Amino acid sequence: MQRLKRKTNMLGLMMMFNFAIFIVVSMFRNSGPAKTGVRKSHVPANKFWKKSEISNAFWNREQQQLDNIYNPLFVTSNESGLEQSHAYRPNNTVPLEFCEPDHRVTTLIKDFDTLPQRFKDFLLYMRCRTFPVVKNASGVCSEPPFLLLAVKTLAPHFDRRQAIRESWGRAGLHGKYRVATVFLLGNTSSSDHYPDLSGMLEHEAAAHGDILQWDYRDSFFNLTVKEVLFLQWLSYSCQSARYVFKGDDDVFVNTRLMLTYLGGLSGTQARDLFVGDVITKAGPHRDPKLKYYIPESVYKGPYPPYAGGGGFLYSGSVALRLLTVSQHILLYPIDDVYTGMCLQRLGLVPEKHKGFKTFNIDEKYRENACAYQSLMLVHPRSPQEMIKIWSWISDPQLKCL
Repeated sequence: MQRLKRKTNMLGLMMMFNFAIFIVVSMFRNSGPAKTGVRKSHVPANKFWKKSEISNAFWNREQQQLDNIYNPLFVTSNESGLEQSHAYRPNNTVPLEFCEPDHRVTTLIKDFDTLPQRFKDFLLYMRCRTFPVVKNASGVCSEPPFLLLAVKTLAPHFDRRQAIRESWGRAGLHGKYRVATVFLLGNTSSSDHYPDLSGMLEHEAAAHGDILQWDYRDSFFNLTVKEVLFLQWLSYSCQSARYVFKGDDDVFVNTRLMLTYLGGLSGTQARDLFVGDVITKAGPHRDPKLKYYIPESVYKGPYPPYAGGGGFLYSGSVALRLLTVSQHILLYPIDDVYTGMCLQRLGLVPEKHKGFKTFNIDEKYRENACAYQSLMLVHPRSPQEMIKIWSWISDPQLKCL
């Protein structure tokens, strides 16, 4: 029996020895030179990476060149620790004197002369994104706000701003949460047929301390400028804001419901928050008669998911990240689409919230106080309607099922 066991052990050792020799020989063959003396490399049939084709739409083409500058494949660090790019730097990234028109665009867009004037103005000044502050709401965030309400408005809209102050935008403590409100304005000039209201605006700013104004032309296409300027201001004057609501001055916001919602968030959900009335699978309108018309010579392609500009809610962390990434994305004439572009670069997708009604609610519910109890935002609403709805939902006698 022991003799059989020794033979079995010997056979096992021989098999292991032969297997080891096979492994060594295989490794030697694979690492050794070919018969020709030159080792052959396997070349894939398809290219691993190739440059994308240059778009014939102006915005896309300029953004492609800007992407090359900030592409990590092309960026290295120099000895001083600053990033440096080997890619071609397009002319539109060369600093200009303070907001001079960029006449280069007139030769780069084939139908520039036939575009509506608002497009010509936008394209000529598309590089301008830094403007001096005229009125700085420096005290708005003197105490860290849990929620900052940032409202896009125009100088003549005194009644809208006052209605917001008296209703959903009332600053101060709401229960245990501190709310701050700031109104975002540019300049309305006589060239756009606005009356001179500077004296009244001075009085309003002094009385309330919530007017944040920059010296640039306040127009629909410059709402993107307002977005970028606000993010800049937030980064150095209100970094303490935990959450930000940014919206128009003709919306009604259920601030109490919004605070309750935010108070229940935690972790990643709170840090990466961006909610609103999200629009998906959209693209530019090609009808020149429409407000949102975008010519094919300017932009081609679909839009990323974006929240309607009537109002959306996001975290202070996302706000600071939006500022950083916005520096690498050319201004686009529609501000909510531009914000969607920035979110896409951050790898974030805006979340649709059923409480945001930027396209109003059914007419049969508009005079029903209880309809507003479960809504975050409704658009549009007049100043009188804002005050009325706020009084409805503030009534302790209101009973809703």
